[in-house]
Amino acid sequence: MAEENNLQVRDRDIGVEMRESFMDYAMSIIVSRALPDVRDGLKPVHRRILFAMSELGMSPDKPYKKSARIVGEVIGKYHPHGDSAVYETMVRMAQDFSLRYMLIDGHGNFGSIDGDMAAAMRYTEARLSKIAMEMLRDINKETIDYAPNYDGEEHEPTVLPARFPNLLVNGLTGIAVGMATNIPPHNLTEVINGVQALISNPDITPIELMDYIKGPDFPTAGFVMGREGMRQAYTTGRGSVTMRARATIEENGGKARIIVHELPYQVVKARLVEKIAELVREKKIDGITDLRDESDRNGMRVVIELRRDVTPTVVLNNLYKQTQMQMNFGFNMLALVKGEPRTLNLRDILYYYLEHQIEVIRRRTEFDLKKAEARAHILEGLRIALDHLDEVIALIRASQTTEEAREGLMTRFSLSHDQAQAILDMRLQRLTGLERDKIEAEYAELLRKITEYKAILADEQLVLQIINEELEEVKERFGDERRTEIMASEDEILDEDLIPREDVVISITHTGYVKRLPVTTYRSQKRGGKGVIGMDTKDTDFVEHLFVSNTHHFLLFFTNKGKVYRLKAYEIPELGRTARGTPIINLLQIEQGETVNAVIPVESFEPNQFLFFATKQGIVKKTPLDDYSNIRKVGLIAINLREDDDLIGVKLTDGNQEIIMGTSQGMSIRFPEQDVRPMGRSATGVKGINTDEDDLVISMDVVVPENDVLIVTANGYGKRTPISEYRSQSRGGKGIKTLNVTERNGAIVSLRVVQNDEDLMIMTSTGTMIRMSMDGISSMGRNTQGVRLINIREDDSVATVTRVARNEESDISDEEVEGQEPENNSTDEG
Repeated sequence: MAEENNLQVRDRDIGVEMRESFMDYAMSIIVSRALPDVRDGLKPVHRRILFAMSELGMSPDKPYKKSARIVGEVIGKYHPHGDSAVYETMVRMAQDFSLRYMLIDGHGNFGSIDGDMAAAMRYTEARLSKIAMEMLRDINKETIDYAPNYDGEEHEPTVLPARFPNLLVNGLTGIAVGMATNIPPHNLTEVINGVQALISNPDITPIELMDYIKGPDFPTAGFVMGREGMRQAYTTGRGSVTMRARATIEENGGKARIIVHELPYQVVKARLVEKIAELVREKKIDGITDLRDESDRNGMRVVIELRRDVTPTVVLNNLYKQTQMQMNFGFNMLALVKGEPRTLNLRDILYYYLEHQIEVIRRRTEFDLKKAEARAHILEGLRIALDHLDEVIALIRASQTTEEAREGLMTRFSLSHDQAQAILDMRLQRLTGLERDKIEAEYAELLRKITEYKAILADEQLVLQIINEELEEVKERFGDERRTEIMASEDEILDEDLIPREDVVISITHTGYVKRLPVTTYRSQKRGGKGVIGMDTKDTDFVEHLFVSNTHHFLLFFTNKGKVYRLKAYEIPELGRTARGTPIINLLQIEQGETVNAVIPVESFEPNQFLFFATKQGIVKKTPLDDYSNIRKVGLIAINLREDDDLIGVKLTDGNQEIIMGTSQGMSIRFPEQDVRPMGRSATGVKGINTDEDDLVISMDVVVPENDVLIVTANGYGKRTPISEYRSQSRGGKGIKTLNVTERNGAIVSLRVVQNDEDLMIMTSTGTMIRMSMDGISSMGRNTQGVRLINIREDDSVATVTRVARNEESDISDEEVEGQEPENNSTDEG
């Protein structure tokens, strides 16, 4: 019978057959069903649903369509499995408690957090969500590869363009054969910030990425307890974090009650309530008198009434311990990389996503280039026809057939087949002068685009810049605030948490020694005092920068070469008052010849704040603060300086303030900040003040109405002048007189805007420091010489001046310091 049917029967070891068949099955499950692709973060069923809906035209601006129609399209063309599997996947993509950013906009009953099932597919309707369109954007521009479907009659995408990192943003759970994946959802804004940080610094580590991606951000909010598990997961791909419900304790008529507002991810509320009731019945939790669910459309509210004699925190801790109000989420960041399953750390996921985006942008640009070149080719033919219009018309009229006319045009004017056909298809209205101008304008625009596309294809930095800009656009459209709050676990305290939040004085010397001290180290003195030693400097060194910050603020270090570096304030070593400090080159990777010329303490990088720059040649520039949020260890270009110019000052502004600048020879200018438009990081800037050849800008500050301008000179003289005496001008002028510079008082070293309730710190080149009350300094007009603020020896001069918040507890009398000589080795407060 076998020979009659041309069949062959071969002997085969059953063990070998079972092993090979099982491996084929396992790989099919792994690659084709259970694991997501690292590039778009989707399993095949998710990808097929989104693609099918796109092909059906179910965009957010179109009416909803029946879910049954979508499921039928998917299983009929792309997914050869059961309809229930497709519909359940589709339902989850439409649940706001399952996905952090829903990819499907559902209409009807799509289930609830109480565990209710969705209505049958014949009752519900759906369409693509707005953010899902970003997953599909540019799919028709040959940006991705297609493969035959299961029967070879259709083609489906092997991956989606995915214009945001969906694998991290929405997370995924999947169980394959012998392996599983479990990736939590994250905040879109944070993940995009992470990608942008990777673009800025390709050598960034997973731990450094955690400055941008704080941790999971679950759609059901709640708390994540501890960071050590996240550190392990983000560095190795495996780890575990504790999720906890958000609960508060309220007093109600002398009794306490626990209110549960948010739940851990994937916890069913109805089952949680049932579990609590069961524990109460079995007397495993004592003290609960009533339990009710008061949740409504305004939010979740589960009320747990307590007896008067119980401690609410004890009951709450028991609920955390015995119910799903607290549970673990196990990271297993497994995804397909080029068709193979791999466990990935945080940087790996972003790296492979970025590689995918580079390919998408290149392929899209190649598509646009081909299209533009094809259109330009046609327009070149039309331009030739318009230049020889009478001859073309005569040739066409003399031709017997279309083919003859086309061949004649190709031969006479050396045209291609497509160009000749376009001329034959041209409507008579294109012969008007206006239409000819449109053709010329379109042709010029196409040539510009072709040049742009070729430049993009030739420069990967331009590709990365486009990716960065498009990610920023997605972030602006869909980014939102974090929902899940991250808290330190009870048994875990980070190094940073051990650092108390306190104000500190940070000083940097001319040769680059830095240290920090508590702000209370320096006591306030009266004007004219001798001061105390603030730092033991070398004979050739002196303190250049002195400022007050908080230990947990970022410090942005701007150098004379126009670069910026970043540290946390607590990373500056705390040393004794007379200690020289630590070489700043041990903390920052500054280059040879670079010196720190400005330091800005920043609590957070807000997009509506700006950094305002000034150089010694009078150039100014304004750049958004968040342009400096991603700073590499090797620094970042902050401003593009002209030859022989140095950066002398940087200020943090809101974009709508006024700026005042002062020169060493006593000139100043005040102008609105709006006179300077926002510019990019690497821009040079515009003229702020026009200085004489022998004059240089020494200071720049932000104007505060009703405050005074403080002037301090090299020989220790100074004065306060009301800000109202400085009229507002347009930037770029010569300015007005601010101080009468003489040999007695010396050139100006500092111009500051101050108020009476501040203290002033002055440090000399030899390290002597004095702190005095601002309201003890005389107020004078602009064209005066000032009064002595500090006694300066002949071989000494004022080096640094800074404002300090008033510390009333540190005030002491004149008698305690009058006549006191500084002692280099003294550790007592002056």
